[in-house]
Amino acid sequence: MSTPTVLTLPRAAPRRVLAFGAWLKNSAGLLEGDRFLPSALHGDLGTPEACIALERSVQALVAAAGGPIEAVAHDLHPDFHSTRLALHWAERLGVPAIGVQHHQAHLAVLQAEAGLDGPLLGLALDGVGLGTDGTAWGGELLRLDAHGGFERLAHLPPLALPGGDVAAREPWRLVAAVLHALGRGDEIGPRLAPGVGAAAAQGVQTMLARGLNCPVSTGAGRWFDAAAGVLGLSVRQREEAEAAIALERCAAGWLERHPQGVAVAGVGPRVREGDGAHGGGLSGDLGAAVWALFEALLAVDLQDAEACGRGAALFHAGLADALAEATLTAAERDGLHDVAFGGGCFFNRLLSQRLSARLTAAGLRVHRPQAVSCGDAGLALGQAWAAAAAIQSNIPTET
Repeated sequence: MSTPTVLTLPRAAPRRVLAFGAWLKNSAGLLEGDRFLPSALHGDLGTPEACIALERSVQALVAAAGGPIEAVAHDLHPDFHSTRLALHWAERLGVPAIGVQHHQAHLAVLQAEAGLDGPLLGLALDGVGLGTDGTAWGGELLRLDAHGGFERLAHLPPLALPGGDVAAREPWRLVAAVLHALGRGDEIGPRLAPGVGAAAAQGVQTMLARGLNCPVSTGAGRWFDAAAGVLGLSVRQREEAEAAIALERCAAGWLERHPQGVAVAGVGPRVREGDGAHGGGLSGDLGAAVWALFEALLAVDLQDAEACGRGAALFHAGLADALAEATLTAAERDGLHDVAFGGGCFFNRLLSQRLSARLTAAGLRVHRPQAVSCGDAGLALGQAWAAAAAIQSNIPTET
């Protein structure tokens, strides 16, 4: 196993903090002064081997510290092995255990790595992370301050996950959730039964109608899955992000044949009953734009490969434009000029490039992680930085 590279940061952290990383693609890390020492990548903490590897890495990081550790940082989710281990080490070291919201941590990576001092906007787009309200987040526009605090300004609309976590592995369930939310639940059977069976389609339709085992998520990753499902590109996923990768590949192929791109003007915001968009506002505008996009995608002829490719390109462009508009509105309102990108959805080249182009054309400075991953593997740096700033500023923290 290779030795992780110590990162030198542009400014020193105010506290020495040990961070325990994410559940997926876990990596821990030690922040002290202007140095961050990441552990090796342990993988997902759903295996005993990964948990043991994390425990060993933490011991090595504690031994490597150049002075007393002043706090430990962990995810808000109480059931993660990383959280339980952090609480154990906090008690052992006699220091505070600070819970850092997952998406704040993604964006705090840029506060550390780019030396951003002062308030900034951030787009955190990924599959899931526990929000401060106890629900699943993942399509977030946040405003971060320099003191370890943040404000949730807007988010993608919540989407029901029929069956809970299984919906993340079976995009057809998300297609059913979209149809139900659009008041088109009677189309679930005819549209989905040929691919998944009449009983399965009927079962999910009933779950949605009764609100049984249908937690909601604002995760951008789930919206990518839903779009792939609507366009017939993925019914079930064998690997993580398989549906999103298929969607991007389909869009990229169409754009190679049509370099002029796709017009999004015809997919304008509209207010739907029950979508949380009433009264306008950033979240309402985002919600209206996303629902309008899916009305357009549902009209695509799935037998026409060219139309499916255009639909995939339309989804990427429409989502990027909606997120850009919300960000630009917030930036103008608050007089901010820096935007951080964080979360695994930014591995998507089409989304990243269009968002960056829209924001930089409007005069904003866009920051992406350079030395660490924009996904969960780089989360420990953001956890540590946010926790250090919060302690320094005496901000109340989650434990």
